[in-house]
Amino acid sequence: MRLTVIGTGYLGAVHAACMADIGHDVLGVDIDTARITALSEGRPPFYEPGFDEVLTRALASGRLRFSNDLRDAARHGEVHFICVGTPQQAGSQAADLRYVNAVVDGLTPHLPASCLVVGKSTVPVGTTARLTDRIAGLAPAGVRAEVAWNPEFLREGFAVEDTLRPDRVVVGVSGREADETLRRVYAPMLKDGVPYISTDPSTAELVKAAANSFLATKISFINAMSEVCDAAGADVATLADALGHDTRIGRQFLNAGIGFGGGCLPKDIRAFAARAEELGVGPALRFLDQVDEINRRQRTRTIALARRLTGGDLAGRRVTVLGATFKPNSDDVRDSPALAVAAALHQQGADVRVHDPMGAANARRAHPELRSGSDLLTACRDAEILLHLTEWSQYREVDPVELAGVVGEPVLIDGRNALPHDAWRAAGWTVRTLGRPYSPAQPSDARSRNPLRATIVSPATGPSPVTALSSALPNGPA
Repeated sequence: MRLTVIGTGYLGAVHAACMADIGHDVLGVDIDTARITALSEGRPPFYEPGFDEVLTRALASGRLRFSNDLRDAARHGEVHFICVGTPQQAGSQAADLRYVNAVVDGLTPHLPASCLVVGKSTVPVGTTARLTDRIAGLAPAGVRAEVAWNPEFLREGFAVEDTLRPDRVVVGVSGREADETLRRVYAPMLKDGVPYISTDPSTAELVKAAANSFLATKISFINAMSEVCDAAGADVATLADALGHDTRIGRQFLNAGIGFGGGCLPKDIRAFAARAEELGVGPALRFLDQVDEINRRQRTRTIALARRLTGGDLAGRRVTVLGATFKPNSDDVRDSPALAVAAALHQQGADVRVHDPMGAANARRAHPELRSGSDLLTACRDAEILLHLTEWSQYREVDPVELAGVVGEPVLIDGRNALPHDAWRAAGWTVRTLGRPYSPAQPSDARSRNPLRATIVSPATGPSPVTALSSALPNGPA
């Protein structure tokens, strides 16, 4: 089929390449000329595991090309996918639909024949009905464009897998023809047994909002429990394990830490609550305000813990933050809890260095006031406290004995409850987390017994002879 994908961010670019990879003739469209040029040349404008291979394969097949002209899209597509962003409105909790509206307004007058317009962006319930009326008023005489909604459920870091092998396909349609068209689009997935849920547009719109809200609630619930555990001297990790054995609850997303972030979850739960207010059922979703507040409070609690561990005053303290992206396997730093904590530590006078395997360049653009180490050793050298805030697998593989020889003080806050704490404590580290009782470092003389400790020299006197650790982790982008 001839498909267009309008908007080539994380969602759109991956969707376009994957649709071409399964056999469709796809045109990707974006107003960002630099992005279109990069994609056309096979250069992903963001980091997403596996995407570069799919993009290269799709371009080589001849089934994928890119343009910055909506008139090209109108002429090309039988089905037009809208994949543009729906950010939070300035001064409001509601979703900003200006980019969705702009696509409809720019595409519709140029449509040469009847077609299907399919929204994938996360939008307030009722958007399909509103766009149907908008398109009807803009379409050329004799052209009928039906609108359907097909919400995305991609996880950054797994976007290719989630597109090619989704756990479900949800479509909101108003008629049989649109349903049959979307079954053809996703035929390879349906052949493999992927559940296909065909419903009305309003329900489809609500599915995405409800899914994100449920996930956010689960994360904030365990983070609220971590606060109770701190007050009661209990262990939130054991609590989560016990809860997870209940099949009605499950263990996924019950890892207490500094909370969720990114370009979707925070703004989507706020937009859902705002839409409920507009519909006159605001009290039904008012709990989402508390979910949001708990999530933000985790960052504040982490900063307070760092301040306590550095003697009550962060001014002049050398602090290293491990992780800048909002989650691992991505270079996305939008609303990153890790970067928010790093910036707050800097504002309180700390000398902050940030390391991230893939997100360092984006972190520097977002927060140029923060320093970043070109490799892990550089970032950690002489640090008085480390904060592990993004759970990259590379950080779990670090040898804490080697790292103890690099830092100034072996003090760690594991903001993701993801590191092997016993191994770190055995290496002489003080390890603290939210929601878990304090256990002191095991051998008090671990640092003095570390042979690496005596070989470290300062940057002013020459390079460190310790190279094993720096070679174990990839450098952040220059």
